[in-house]
Amino acid sequence: MSDQTISTTTDGFNPATITESGNSASTNSLTGKPKNGLPGLKHWIYDLRSGIMVAMISLPFSMGIAITSGAPPVCGVISSIIAGFILPIAGGSYVTISGPAAGLAPALFSGIIALATAEVGKDVAAGKSTAELLEIGYPLVLVAIAIAGVLQTILARFKVARLSAIFPAAAIEGMLAAIGMLIIVKQLPLLLGTTFEAHEFWEILAEAPRRFSEANGAVLATGLSCTAALFILNALPFKLFKVVPPPVWVFIGGAITAQLTFGIDPMYCIQIPENPLQNGMQMPDFGRIIFAPSTWTALGYLVLVLILIDATESLATIMAVDKLDPYKRRSDPDQTLQSMGICNTASSIVGGLTIIPGIVKSTANIIGGGRTLWANFFNAVTLIVFMSLGRGLINQVPLAVLAAILIFIGWKLCGPKVWKHISNIGPEQLGVFLLTIVVTVSTDLLIGIAVGVFVKLLINMSLIRLANRISGINGKRGFFSHFLGLFRNPVGNREFQNGVCELTFDRPLHCFNLLHVIREMQSVHDNTKTLRLHFAPLSNVIDHTSVETILHYVQEYKLKGVEVELVGWDRFVPLSEHDDAVRFGPAEKLSERQSQQADESGGV
Repeated sequence: MSDQTISTTTDGFNPATITESGNSASTNSLTGKPKNGLPGLKHWIYDLRSGIMVAMISLPFSMGIAITSGAPPVCGVISSIIAGFILPIAGGSYVTISGPAAGLAPALFSGIIALATAEVGKDVAAGKSTAELLEIGYPLVLVAIAIAGVLQTILARFKVARLSAIFPAAAIEGMLAAIGMLIIVKQLPLLLGTTFEAHEFWEILAEAPRRFSEANGAVLATGLSCTAALFILNALPFKLFKVVPPPVWVFIGGAITAQLTFGIDPMYCIQIPENPLQNGMQMPDFGRIIFAPSTWTALGYLVLVLILIDATESLATIMAVDKLDPYKRRSDPDQTLQSMGICNTASSIVGGLTIIPGIVKSTANIIGGGRTLWANFFNAVTLIVFMSLGRGLINQVPLAVLAAILIFIGWKLCGPKVWKHISNIGPEQLGVFLLTIVVTVSTDLLIGIAVGVFVKLLINMSLIRLANRISGINGKRGFFSHFLGLFRNPVGNREFQNGVCELTFDRPLHCFNLLHVIREMQSVHDNTKTLRLHFAPLSNVIDHTSVETILHYVQEYKLKGVEVELVGWDRFVPLSEHDDAVRFGPAEKLSERQSQQADESGGV
């Protein structure tokens, strides 16, 4: 997944703007790389300082994401606390800060409604308010989170984390943009201070004009002013906003201003119960699920969605954070997936939400000088202090302030910069991106990503067939063999001699065989001085996701001092001016043996 994709999951931060100088220790002065686990405690003072700062970001984010997910605000904070106590020991990454995920909020909200409706029946559900359905469904969605966590842990043992590479980047970015739109639309009730009857994207938009006439003026003014403040502060080039991002300032300033100016009624404010870490906890209700077969289909579907999105976002985030780590450590994707699984199961047992690494908090951790996952622990301890001693102040914060923060997050996921980035890569990527968005907001996340993958499959097959026809390859096998060929290892030869590692690609490169490419690139001999990548004539198409991945590894090996040569790369013609554009390079003339090989393999 591209850096642009990662940056759009932030809340005002662009990780690409953060350099090593932002950390309290530069790479040149580092002696030894900090380790996780108990050895990491030797760096406790750095992680303590950073953890306290990160908690200022975690508090509003966690509560806002919880509300968007249809859960009580305290449940989001519980998730961050659970992550803080487990991750320093479970490991997987090094400087990521984990907690509830904005990307999963729409799925959780829909899942709660779906499970509640499945249990009580559609007729009964139609007569209940959204708040009542959320109350009924939340203990059931905790069961889904617990099961998803267990399955994540099991899948990690089978080293499946890298399977996420087969998802096209354009489809993933389309999914994230759709999530951003869903997040924004879901904030309308809080922004207006009214209750909506609709639960789905288009229905909420249709109901919005009627609800605007019923809006609470003070609540709406608070929400709109905080939203405007977020965009203004984000545009200002002050370094202070990189250390403590605009949402934190708006959370504090918006709450104070709203109460002094409008005197917002407590019913429109956050409501944290007394002794929140005890009274706010809920337990997953396995009994209700077991004795209600009508919920099983909705439960299984939600579990699948949670695993897919959790894994995809988690792995994308750790890749982005690894690039910012001044110690240049590399996270273990499978260990990270296992850690997230353990955290999710533990979080659900005490009423918390799903947990994934967050790019904003992780970036703030690096800037603040955090060195290990123990920063998560100190973040959790600070959150406990906030919740225990600052409940009265937190309960003065209007929900409209949290809505403004979530609208800002959603905009970062689906704003014009994202569309411009995708359109610059190529019209075929924009098509996949747009179709994924439309299907996702109209149905759900799983169907949306499935449609995006299918469309990308058709595009790749069409490009390969076109390249084959230009090269005079007819392909004697049928559609099914052609389809299966997409998933075969494109590396036809690998050699290592005298410090030179040579890999020869003799098939088209695309997201559906990218897993093989990643494995080959990660298996390059440690003593390699020169890495030579050969693009044979039969390797006639390289899709956007593969171009992105190859260039990523080229840069990574160059940073290690390895000379990289791309033999045959010049024959490819990019389909746009973007560096990551699809490369189209049909061979003008194949040898007789190459033609025979291509015909027998179906051209792929």
